[in-house]
Amino acid sequence: MPAPLSVELPSDREILITRDFDGPADLVFACWTQPKLVRRWLTGPDGWEFVTCEIDLRVGGKYRFVWKNVDGVVMGMGGTYREIKPAKRLVSSELFDEDWTGGETISTIDFIEEGKRTRTLNRIVYSSKEARDGALKTGMADGMEAGYRRLDTMLADGPAKV
Repeated sequence: MPAPLSVELPSDREILITRDFDGPADLVFACWTQPKLVRRWLTGPDGWEFVTCEIDLRVGGKYRFVWKNVDGVVMGMGGTYREIKPAKRLVSSELFDEDWTGGETISTIDFIEEGKRTRTLNRIVYSSKEARDGALKTGMADGMEAGYRRLDTMLADGPAKV
């Protein structure tokens, strides 16, 4: 399995998350953009259920994700796709229903194929340094890594089973 994600802070408003996956870029990109695949790995921490996964994958198209935990707490978010280059780049806005990040963020994910592996570089730009620092304090990296480990398992099953 690939090493856990790494987190860098390239500027006062940015987080850069780097993670490698054992699979070709077109397959890793599909896992980020096809609802039937996203539902399998972006389920949140243990005790959470992915109840809504809607993706209109086109520039200007919207997405909507909603999770619910065993205590009935609901967390939702959505955004708009700004740039789509299949297997290369995905740029979208992101805003949580309970806006704990200080406004809309912009996420740019680059998919870089290196042999049979794909490196993802996810640059998230926040509205302020305080918003970025607040997001870091939520444990977002741990939550993301839990999802990425599920994605690793999907990819290990091979393209035919993904």
